[in-house]
Amino acid sequence: MKKYDVAAVGEVLIDFTPDGTSKKGMALYECNPGGAVANVLAAVNKFGGNTAFIGKVGDDSFGHFLSDTLVSYGIDTKGLLFDKKIPTTLAFVTLDEKGDRSFSFYRKPGADVMLDFPEIDKAQLEDTKIFHFGSVSLTNDPAYTATIEAAKYAKSKGAVISYDPNYRPLLWDSVELAIERMTEGAAIADIIKVSDEELELLTGERDLDKGASKLFEFGAKLVFISMGAKGSYYCNKNGSRFMYTYDVATVDTTGAGDAFLGAILYRLKDKTLDEIAELSTDELDDILDFANASGSLTTTKTGAAPSIPTLEEIAECRKNVGKLK
Repeated sequence: MKKYDVAAVGEVLIDFTPDGTSKKGMALYECNPGGAVANVLAAVNKFGGNTAFIGKVGDDSFGHFLSDTLVSYGIDTKGLLFDKKIPTTLAFVTLDEKGDRSFSFYRKPGADVMLDFPEIDKAQLEDTKIFHFGSVSLTNDPAYTATIEAAKYAKSKGAVISYDPNYRPLLWDSVELAIERMTEGAAIADIIKVSDEELELLTGERDLDKGASKLFEFGAKLVFISMGAKGSYYCNKNGSRFMYTYDVATVDTTGAGDAFLGAILYRLKDKTLDEIAELSTDELDDILDFANASGSLTTTKTGAAPSIPTLEEIAECRKNVGKLK
């Protein structure tokens, strides 16, 4: 029996999210824990799973705040390291009138990109059912090499590999480098979750079925495509489906895709890779609807991890039957 349901290498950082204006009319920002990989783990833990975070923060007030936050979510922080020289990465979130977000990063460099592969406790990679990573840690070395090597090592020890490209243009030196390294990550993965924009970036396809087929050529066994308020899609060897998501009062979309993916990994945590590959369309319909509810409900509050719903809230939401296309 492996200790962790999901272990992940990647980023945990500070999201400064809009929180109204001051008496002088100036924008106020709320300090929230963030980072896609950390958000995914927080969701898995919120639903009852057991996870471990592997990464680096600065040895500063933000870094220690993030460490305490991960612990409060029940995430194992044995693999969280503190960099004495490089500060914790910060992100400022801007929301439009629909609650859709964009990011500005303070990371030249940030502590999260300073993780080196020899610093990783290999026992954690050996002791997890699912290993998850994203592309934010692929932008710069040493974290780029550390992440790729960790994924390969975990795969060699029998872990199912989950990957979210999570493209953030401002973090990359060029689109070409982003595509090259994001594709390298996809080639290791068993489960790939992309947005519709990332699907087109990586495959050149807007059509969901054609794009998914190209992702399967990398070696994936199960593909999910998120399209925000429009809905989501899955595909495996047994079929594919687009499903409309839930109509909720959206305030902030930050972390919705992470809550969506965390819900998926939670539902897959006790399955082998062979079982995941053979999931029926009925089983995947249920998993996707569960993930849609998780992602949708997360948008009804501000912040990412703090907004992840409970299982009870998801169950209540799902009483409003999702629509299948």
